[in-house]
Amino acid sequence: MNDPNPGIPHHPGEFGEMPDIPQELPILPMTNVLVFPYVVAPLVISDERRIAVVNEALSDRKMVGLFAVRSKTEGDAEPDSLKLYDVGTAVFILKMFRYPDGTVGLMVQGLSRIRLERITRAEPFLKGRIRPIPEAATDTVKVKALMREVTEIFQQIVSLSAFLPDELGQAITAVDNPGRLADLVVSNLKLDIAERQAILETLPVENRLIRLLTLLNRELELLKLGNKIQSEVKNKIEDSQKEYYLREQMKAIQKELGDKDERAAEIEELKGRIEKAAMPDEAREAAEKELDRLSKMPPQAAEYTVSRTYLDWLVTLPWSAGTEDNIDIVKAKAILDDDHYDLTDVKDRILEYLSVRKLRSASKGPILCFVGPPGVGKTSLGRSIAAAMGRKFVRYSLGGMRDEAEIRGHRRTYIGSLPGRIVQGIRKAGANNPVFMLDEIDKVGTDFRGDPASALLEVLDPEQNNAFSDHYLEVPYDLSKVMFITTANVLDTIPRPLLDRMEVLRLPGYILDEKIQIAKKYLIPRQIEENGLKRGQIRFDDAAVRRIIEQYTREAGLRNLEREIGACCRKVARLVAEGKEKRVRITPEKAAAFLGPRKFFSEAAQRRDEVGVATGLAWTAVGGEILFVEATAMTGGKGLVLTGQLGDVMKESAQAALSYIRSHAARYGIPDDFFAAKDIHIHIPEGATPKDGPSAGVTLATALVSLLVNRPVKHDVAMTGEITLRGKVLAVGGIKEKVLAAQRSGISRVILPKLNEKDLAEIPEHIRRRMTFHFAEWLDDVLALTLVDKKRKKRNTDKRG
Repeated sequence: MNDPNPGIPHHPGEFGEMPDIPQELPILPMTNVLVFPYVVAPLVISDERRIAVVNEALSDRKMVGLFAVRSKTEGDAEPDSLKLYDVGTAVFILKMFRYPDGTVGLMVQGLSRIRLERITRAEPFLKGRIRPIPEAATDTVKVKALMREVTEIFQQIVSLSAFLPDELGQAITAVDNPGRLADLVVSNLKLDIAERQAILETLPVENRLIRLLTLLNRELELLKLGNKIQSEVKNKIEDSQKEYYLREQMKAIQKELGDKDERAAEIEELKGRIEKAAMPDEAREAAEKELDRLSKMPPQAAEYTVSRTYLDWLVTLPWSAGTEDNIDIVKAKAILDDDHYDLTDVKDRILEYLSVRKLRSASKGPILCFVGPPGVGKTSLGRSIAAAMGRKFVRYSLGGMRDEAEIRGHRRTYIGSLPGRIVQGIRKAGANNPVFMLDEIDKVGTDFRGDPASALLEVLDPEQNNAFSDHYLEVPYDLSKVMFITTANVLDTIPRPLLDRMEVLRLPGYILDEKIQIAKKYLIPRQIEENGLKRGQIRFDDAAVRRIIEQYTREAGLRNLEREIGACCRKVARLVAEGKEKRVRITPEKAAAFLGPRKFFSEAAQRRDEVGVATGLAWTAVGGEILFVEATAMTGGKGLVLTGQLGDVMKESAQAALSYIRSHAARYGIPDDFFAAKDIHIHIPEGATPKDGPSAGVTLATALVSLLVNRPVKHDVAMTGEITLRGKVLAVGGIKEKVLAAQRSGISRVILPKLNEKDLAEIPEHIRRRMTFHFAEWLDDVLALTLVDKKRKKRNTDKRG
C-alpha cells in the first residue's frame, strides 16, 4: 500500500449525489494510509484479503470502511481486527485498475468520519457495523481566525515545498467549511499515521484547527531550516566551482604570458628545500613521497594544509646542520667560575665531561642530572655548559606533564597536530647538537594519555636515541649528538629505569658566607640593573646582606634573597626618582627599615636545655631543616600519641624507640612499670607541615629517654640517624644538606651515625672547621653526648632560681 497523493477535494455533485452510508460496511485495514472526508486519494492494494474486500464493495455499493491499523510490535500475532483504531473514514470507490502483477489500484473519495462499533464478520474478509459521525456546524469568530491562520501558514508551506503544487495554495482559499479545510490541509502534509489519526479523531472543529496549527508551524520551521541548509550547500558548491574556474583561467593566462603557476612554483621550491636539507635516505623518501602526494592534491582539500605543514617540518629540521664544538677547558673553567660561585665538585665533573668530549668527540657521554633545592643554580649551570662548548641552549620544563604525545608528538590524523617538544626544541635551536635541558624531571605525571617518563627512556638512552621515533615525523631522528641535562628537586619520584640512565650531581645549597659572596658578585649587580639604578646610586654593606640572609630568608637556594635585595633596590629607585636621594648606602638598619620586621628567628638560639625536647635534622625537597621533637607524659594507660602530621615511617620510628626503651628500662634507671599508668605524647611543632622520613629515630629516642629519666637535652646539639630495636644507629642520607641546615640555624655541634663518617668529605672544609661532629654507633653514644648530667642540671636549676 502506498502513501496517498491527495488532490483537490471534489464535491459530491461531480460524481453524482452523496450516497447514503449503510450501517454495515466491508472493512479495509490500512497500515500507513488515511483518507479524510471529501478528499480524493489513490490506493494500491496487494494483499488477497484486502482485494476480496474491494471486490465485495464493487459488487454492492462501492463503499468500504477504511480504518488504520495500530502499529505492531515484532512477534505480535494479534489479528488486524483487534488492532484497528475506532475512528475511520467511509470512502467511495471512484475507479479501479488491475495491474499485471495482481495488485489493484483504486481511486477513492472520502465521504464521512465513521466509528467502528463491532466486527460482524472476520472471514474471508472483515465486515463491521459502523456509525457515521456528523460534522458539527461551527461559525464563531475564533474559528474564522483559526481558518485564516491555517490558510496563511499552509500557503507558506506550499511556496517552500517542492512536492506541493502551487495551485493547491490558491485552491484552499475557496474552502469555506472549517472542518473540510482542516481535513484537506492535513491530507497534504507529510505526517506519520499516528499524527493523521489524531486529527481524524479530533471531532470538535475548533480543537482540530488548533492541533493542526501546531503541526503546521512545526512543518514550516522544518522547511525553512531545510531550505537554509540547501542554500548554504548550494552557495558553497557554487563558490568552489567559481574558484575552480577562476584558477583554470589564471593557469591559462599564466601559460600565455609565460609565467609559472604559483602552486607549481611552490612545489619546485619544496623540492629544492628537500635537496638542501641533507636528510637521511629514509626521511628523504618520506618527504619526496609526501611532495608527490601534495602535487596531486587540490589546495581546497582539508588534507592539503596537513601535508604542507608536515613537509615544512621535514625540510626545516637540522638533519645535518650543527654547531662546531670549541672546547677550551681553561676557558670553560673561567666561564663556570664567572657564572657560579663555589660548587667545586659539580664544576669538576662538568670539566671532566668536556675534557672527554674534546679528546673523543664521538663519545657517548652520560646524561647529567642536577639535583638540589630550588634556587641553587641548576638551570644556569646548563646555560654555562652550552656557552663553554659553543653550543645552542634549549630548555623545556617537564613539570606537570601527563601526555606522552608531548614527548613523542601527535599523530598526523587531524589539523593542528605537531611533533613532540624534543623535536620542536631542536628545530628552534637550528642545530642537531644543542645542549637540551629538561627541567623538573621529578614532576612528570601519568594518566590515561600515557606515561611521559617511559617515552623519556628512549630520549635519554645513548644506545637508543640515535633513531628516535616521533609520531608526527614517522621517520627516525638522530638525538645522539644532543647533550641532555636534567634537573630535579628530589630523586624519589623519578622512575628507577629513568634514573638509571642519568648520572646524579647534587647541589645541596649554600651557607651564609657563600650567600654573601654570591649576593655581592651576582645578585646585587643584577637587581641594580633590573631596577634602573646605577652602581654609584646604591651600595650594600656586608653586614646589611648578612642581616637580610639571617633575618629575612631561610632557604638552601637564593631566590628569596634576590627578592629581598630587589625590594631594597626598588625602595632606593623610588627615592632617586622622587629626587630625595642621589646615592643610598644600605646598612643593616636601612635594610630593616626597607624590609620591615624580621621574618625569621634563630629557634636554636632561643632554646635552652629542657627535659623531653631534642633537636633533630631533616632533609626536604627544598634543602635541610631542623626540627624539634617534644615528649611529655601524663596519667593514662599504655597510650602513645603522635601529633604534628607525622608520616608512617616516622610513626614507626617512634614506636621502635619506645619499644627499645621499654626493653632496656633497667639500664637507664627507668621503672619497669613506667608505661602501665602513663600515656606518652610525642609532638613535632609546625603541625600543619607534613613530616616523614627514616632519619628521626635517634631524636625521638633521645627525647623519650630525657623525659623518663628527667634529664634535660643539650639545646646546642643536633642529631640525625635511625635506630634498630637493638639500639644500633643506622646511616641516613642528605648529610650535607642537614649539616648546612644546622649551620644556618646557629648550631655548632652535630651527632651523625658512625657509618656516615665518610660523608663528611662532602662538606666544605671551612664549615668542618667551624663545627664539631660526633659519630655514634649505638643509642647510648647519642645519650652520653646529649643528656645533661645531674650536677650540671642542678647548677642550671640554681641559676634559673
